[in-house]
Amino acid sequence: MDPVGQDAVPSHETLVAQLRRSAVLPVLRSATAADARSHVTTLAAAGLATVELTTTTPGWEEALGAAVREHPDLHIGLGTVRDPDDVRRARDAGARFVVTPWPAPEVRASAHRAGLPMVEGGFTPGELAAAAAGGVAKLFPAQVVGPAYLRAIRPVLPGAAVVPTGGIRLDDVPDWLAAGALTVGVGADLVRALERDPSGAAARLAEIAEYFAGTTA
Repeated sequence: MDPVGQDAVPSHETLVAQLRRSAVLPVLRSATAADARSHVTTLAAAGLATVELTTTTPGWEEALGAAVREHPDLHIGLGTVRDPDDVRRARDAGARFVVTPWPAPEVRASAHRAGLPMVEGGFTPGELAAAAAGGVAKLFPAQVVGPAYLRAIRPVLPGAAVVPTGGIRLDDVPDWLAAGALTVGVGADLVRALERDPSGAAARLAEIAEYFAGTTA
């Protein structure tokens, strides 16, 4: 597969703006590559513009490449990136950003060389501050601390772009956004909601995004 064109890769600023508009970042830990492609199609049909696939999906390169071809307007990233070489493979498959589960300086250096924006994982205030200094910070695992944790550390991280993820339910998204999250990573609960009631879940997502876009305008 030919590498995706450099003009398709967003800058850090573009990624931040895209994530802010999205309100929810779907995190797909699909069982198979075929499942991942199906889930991306479901999410795209619901109007979501940004999706994160993960390296924990067997055949993730196949899934990522197919999703990029089938949904060229989506901002598709690759998460759970732990190996610097996976950054290059993600870039060649068409990923527009990469996400790590924890502080990963070698992955960060690889992403810089590849020209890919990165969302770097962290948990402590120091880890989140370091990640935010280089781009976007991912608070993981977010469910063990709740929105109060993010609200408590926001005063010492003014302007930091933080994306909480890990065990968050769709119904919890407004609380996280109100606590100062840039966007909120939601996985299985979002996919289940869309499969159970596509129009209802899509409407709820649009409602959340519209409300918080208005409060931050």
